Amino acid sequence: MTAAAIALIVITGIYGLVIGSFLNVVAYRVPAGIPLTRESRCPSCEAKIRWWQNVPVVGWLALRGRCASCGAAISARYPAVEALTGVLFAAVAAGVAFSRPLDARPVDGLLWLGTAEFWGVLVTLLVFLSISIALTLIDLDTRRLPNAIVLPGWVTIIVLLLVTTVLTGLLPAEGGLEAGTPAVAGTWAGIDWGPFVRAVIGGVALFVFYFIVRLISPRGMGGGDVKLAGLAGTMMAWFGWGPLIVGAFAAFALGGLFGIAMMLIGRARRKTAIPFGPWILAGAWTGIIVGEPVSRWYLGLLS
Repeated sequence: MTAAAIALIVITGIYGLVIGSFLNVVAYRVPAGIPLTRESRCPSCEAKIRWWQNVPVVGWLALRGRCASCGAAISARYPAVEALTGVLFAAVAAGVAFSRPLDARPVDGLLWLGTAEFWGVLVTLLVFLSISIALTLIDLDTRRLPNAIVLPGWVTIIVLLLVTTVLTGLLPAEGGLEAGTPAVAGTWAGIDWGPFVRAVIGGVALFVFYFIVRLISPRGMGGGDVKLAGLAGTMMAWFGWGPLIVGAFAAFALGGLFGIAMMLIGRARRKTAIPFGPWILAGAWTGIIVGEPVSRWYLGLLS
């Protein structure tokens, strides 16, 4: 593990703490229709929260989990979301730094950290992670997946994938790297449109699949789930057909297991509505992380 990689992971984790604080705001305000630009206030007394009280995790600890003005308890979920987001951001940075998700160019170490492909994959995954956390919190709280997040999020992911695809084609040509010659910035290496086209097709395919499921069973699938499936499908298919198939299956498997567990402990009945958005997202991350090796393993069993 190089010093540059360690620094990147630490900085990304710290950045994740800040994003986590923002995601708390998004999860509370978007369903309530409160503008995101409004200053932070105590939910109980409406007192304005000072900047230092908004420092992720530290502010909550300094206030001992209570409002400085009225003494009302502040949910421990706020620092928990901030800390979890920081940890997950650092984990994503580590995963991208030490793996080759698309493996478009034969560069490693510091060269890999400096490529457009690396930064494109990292930024896209961090944006998808932020969307995942916000939508999970909202769906658990309200049983809704707001269009104000899902649709712009889907468009943002497509744009990021497109930019990454184009910029990756501007990397130094492979021949120069293989021959050990110095890399020349801006040398045209050719654009590989395969992953981007696959992402678009995969997103549309999963959207259509969920749409059909909703037509068959309207009570079991919400419109927000259908749109979120398109977003998740786009993200998974960018990494391959294996991640898409594994992730799509994992969503139903994980959601089904959760539903069975809730019935066994008496927290749900057969017809109890369970938010499915978090499981679509959990399946997507399962596909992204282990979809390729799992699909290869399964195909190996069939051969």
